[in-house]
Amino acid sequence: MALREYELMYIVRPTVAEDALPASIERVDSIISGLGGEVAENNPWGKRRLAYPIEKFEEGYYVVSKIRMEPERTRELESQLAISEDVIRHILVV
Repeated sequence: MALREYELMYIVRPTVAEDALPASIERVDSIISGLGGEVAENNPWGKRRLAYPIEKFEEGYYVVSKIRMEPERTRELESQLAISEDVIRHILVV
């Protein structure tokens, strides 16, 4: 099956120390590679204020990743991100 390109934007909870953020990004990358996907690029935007509180947090670390993955595996990726301890919100766009 051919890999399709996606853009994944996710927000890491602000309680993660700034020096531990690369480890959180690496955990998300390993989820993607574990599902047969590839991470082409990671672009951390840093800590930003949220438009509205999520889980009582008003800030979070935004990360935008360009990934390639089989379309059939995207649901599994989204379900794993939903139960991730570090990720409080995500969106996957074609």
